Amino acid sequence: MSDTTFSLAATFEELLAAKKYNTIRDVLVTMNPSDVAAVMDDMEEKGMPLLFRLLPKEQAAETFVEMDPELQELLIKSFSDTELKEVLDELYVDDAVDIVEEMPANVVKRILQAADPQMRREINEILRYPENSAGSLMTTEYVSLRPDMTVADAITRIRRTGVDKETIYTCYVTKDRLLLGLVTVKDLLLAPDDDMLVSDIMETNVISVDTMTDQEEVANMLSKYNFLALPVVDTGGRLVGIITFDDAMDVLQEEATEDIEIMGGMTPSDKTYLRSTPWDLFKHRIPWLLLLMVSATFTGMIISGFEDALAAQVVLTAFIPMLMDTGGNSGSQSSVTIIRALSLDELEFHDLPKVIWNEIRTAVLAGAVLAAACFVKIMLVDKLLMGNEGVTPLVALVVCLTLAVTVLVAKVIGCTLPMFAKRLGFDPAVMASPFITTAVDAVSLLVYFGIATALLHI
Repeated sequence: MSDTTFSLAATFEELLAAKKYNTIRDVLVTMNPSDVAAVMDDMEEKGMPLLFRLLPKEQAAETFVEMDPELQELLIKSFSDTELKEVLDELYVDDAVDIVEEMPANVVKRILQAADPQMRREINEILRYPENSAGSLMTTEYVSLRPDMTVADAITRIRRTGVDKETIYTCYVTKDRLLLGLVTVKDLLLAPDDDMLVSDIMETNVISVDTMTDQEEVANMLSKYNFLALPVVDTGGRLVGIITFDDAMDVLQEEATEDIEIMGGMTPSDKTYLRSTPWDLFKHRIPWLLLLMVSATFTGMIISGFEDALAAQVVLTAFIPMLMDTGGNSGSQSSVTIIRALSLDELEFHDLPKVIWNEIRTAVLAGAVLAAACFVKIMLVDKLLMGNEGVTPLVALVVCLTLAVTVLVAKVIGCTLPMFAKRLGFDPAVMASPFITTAVDAVSLLVYFGIATALLHI
């Protein structure tokens, strides 16, 4: 798709240079707003505002929502006050809030001045809620019905008010803003009698979330129950907004990206890679690199503490990288599996004993296979093919025992640390590959030299 958008961008630039605006407009109206945004992302900055002005109002607003914040800011600066107001009038409140949150203060001031009083009030209301909460994610544009309405009255109300709502399929039944139930358009259309009351066909067991509920929990609930929208209520049970599934998908993508970055040993970034400068990448990577470098000094201290043992059996040094790498890989496998299970709410802290027992049995099987393969490799490759006289069956036994124990310890550490992190309120993704590998490296060296000292008497 990227090659296609790049080709379209070049084509549009040529058409703009030739002033063939009708041709451009005819092509644009056939395109999805997401595709238009992707094309504009590949265009030169000078052509973007003109191309955007060729879009119909509704399509222009939808395209604007799909664009990166940097491009949105660029367009806003090129808009007249009238153009900015026209775009804002076509936006849903939650989309307007998302844009405001990404813009610098001077641009935000201009957006709020251009917005009509009602939208300005709703934007300010949503901005009061903490970041990453359900309140900050919701939209206040929903269809509400009264329980004493007839089916015919409800359908009429949907026709009159639904044009400006985020979704009209799910309607919420309220009285004095208290959430009483919900009814779908399907329920209304299939009602046997137009004179039936909404209260007779509404679903009263409504699953809702509080305004302070974490957005990731909200997204998981929408995914779990396959809802199109989820109502948001305040502490008094009053309906204040809804969260739609498309917003939940954005949250899940953001959370997954954040977890991947943390698991890779980086602080999360809001920018895409190509829009990140070397300085941006440096700032997000250097803290973890410094931390891991300092923590890795413990492995150096352990090796220094066993210099005499290594001097007596120099051949032991050759196997240190293999043991540390295997231990780190084993711990990473467990940590990634547990972190993913925690993010999907498949595990709770009370499941820790089951998790440890599961990982121990896995470690025993994996450790036995790895130790057997390692023994054969040492005796065939290191001793026979490479002719290393220092490699004896006893040395091979030390290495293989260390390997088995290291796998066991690594998997236990890899499964427990993420669960303890979540228990303490931290992101379990912090306890991923870099951190686990550093911890397991130190443990594997201690186990290695402990077994070597005991069996080889050094």
